[in-house]
Amino acid sequence: MKGSAASLLLALILLSLAVSPSASTVPESFSGIVKLRAKSVVNISTTEIIKEKAVPFPFFPRAPFGEEKRYRRQSLGSGFIIDEEGYILTNDHVVGKAEDIRVRLWDETEYRATVVGRDQKTDIALIKVLADRPLPVAPLGDSDALEVGDWVIAIGNPFGLGHTVTAGIVSAKGRIIGSGPYDDFIQTDAAINPGNSGGPLFNLDGEVVGINTAIFSPSGGNIGIGFAIPINLAREVIPSLKEKGFVQRGWLGVKVQKVTKEIAESFGLKDRHGALVTEVIKGSPAEKAGLRRGDIIIWYNGRKIEEMHELPRLVASTPVGSTVDMKVFRDGEEVALEVTIEKLREDVGTPELLIQQKLGISTRTLHPAIAEQFGIRDGGAVLVLDVDLEGPAAREGLQRGDVILEVNRKRITSVEEMASVLKGIDGDDSVLLLVKRDRGYKYLSIKPE
Repeated sequence: MKGSAASLLLALILLSLAVSPSASTVPESFSGIVKLRAKSVVNISTTEIIKEKAVPFPFFPRAPFGEEKRYRRQSLGSGFIIDEEGYILTNDHVVGKAEDIRVRLWDETEYRATVVGRDQKTDIALIKVLADRPLPVAPLGDSDALEVGDWVIAIGNPFGLGHTVTAGIVSAKGRIIGSGPYDDFIQTDAAINPGNSGGPLFNLDGEVVGINTAIFSPSGGNIGIGFAIPINLAREVIPSLKEKGFVQRGWLGVKVQKVTKEIAESFGLKDRHGALVTEVIKGSPAEKAGLRRGDIIIWYNGRKIEEMHELPRLVASTPVGSTVDMKVFRDGEEVALEVTIEKLREDVGTPELLIQQKLGISTRTLHPAIAEQFGIRDGGAVLVLDVDLEGPAAREGLQRGDVILEVNRKRITSVEEMASVLKGIDGDDSVLLLVKRDRGYKYLSIKPE
């Protein structure tokens, strides 16, 4: 009996070893990867010229109104070399409006960089330095192969502390944080802080699998929730950035929403997947192909659409002019369609463009998790990215960095909601905005153009 019990105990121990992660899979040190790849990581410092119109101080009514003020603002970021000739990948928000960009290498050599191409929608930028020698390159890996729980390493320039190394795991994949139409972030608990933006996220093979971009933090520092752009998304835009300086995207011409469990049941779809069409834009490729409101797009170009957010990225990466197969779920049946993709028209129904045309501001949705960093705890909001100095919003004092919470006393949580309210405003009516600026709130009345 004792022998049987001992044999059973031994068998259980062996079984637990067989199904548990081996101790050998946990690296004793990341120093080998750091020595191999740290030299491909660069520190980026930028100088931006900020232009603002002066507003008279209440006690000095004779102060000149509308006089333009200029001052310099310096920022720090990170990047990594992808070509020995000096091409460097980073975030668009690191270099987007910079007048001067300086890149510092591991050996303290400093170069002035120029912007080769930018893509605001994915927050990716390609810059270049004219080096006098071949530069060490960071090889690009496969972000689709990442699994939740995999080890990852971040190297960057947090708070100006160059070539800082942190490690963690992949906490989640496919995160949507409201930063743009092609959100598909890798979440990691590897420490990421201000200044890490644009730096690489490495796997254990020393390959770049992500571009560190954002953090969720009420305090502004790391709390273990960071986000990186999947490198496979960057692969799709790099050639266009290098050749054209911008990204040419495909356009289908539909508006879609998420398929919930309840919606799937209502439409008779057995399992929850796909993108539900809520609007087909007139004259679009979708209309020409026969798509209808109420169709659920379940396959696109040979790929099953599991989640709604996958479709915009797949369409955007489709070469303009190509014809692809689609399957939609309609009236309880699968219907096959063919659609010829056209060039994305920035003037068609984009809420950002409508807001820009009416108020003269560039905007972006703040996801509720990010909005919470601004002290907003009841949902998302709209962040003002830039203000046209000649536009109506600038004349009333709206500033870059302001967060819009209400339009005409209606709480708005996204650029789509804001655009929807603005659409219904007559030409002679003013728009009342509730704005959060720093720790205070302010109402602004603006007459749209």
